[in-house]
Amino acid sequence: MPIPHKPEPDGTSGSTAGQTSPAQTREIEPADLPVYCPRDNMTLWNHHPRVYLTLEDSATALCPYCGTLYVLKEPTP
Repeated sequence: MPIPHKPEPDGTSGSTAGQTSPAQTREIEPADLPVYCPRDNMTLWNHHPRVYLTLEDSATALCPYCGTLYVLKEPTP
């Protein structure tokens, strides 16, 4: 069974005291709305129940399962 996350080479968890970083950051085009996680292109071992994330209040959303940060790109004029 694969390990759910890959530890950093130096043995740390990838975060500093009191500060965490997202597992991944994905930029979302306005055409890709609504945002859901996991996305279709994620690896099978990384799948979890599908959740829909809202980006109306802010341009970012964090998946509660895997920690992926979704950032809405500004529309190009």
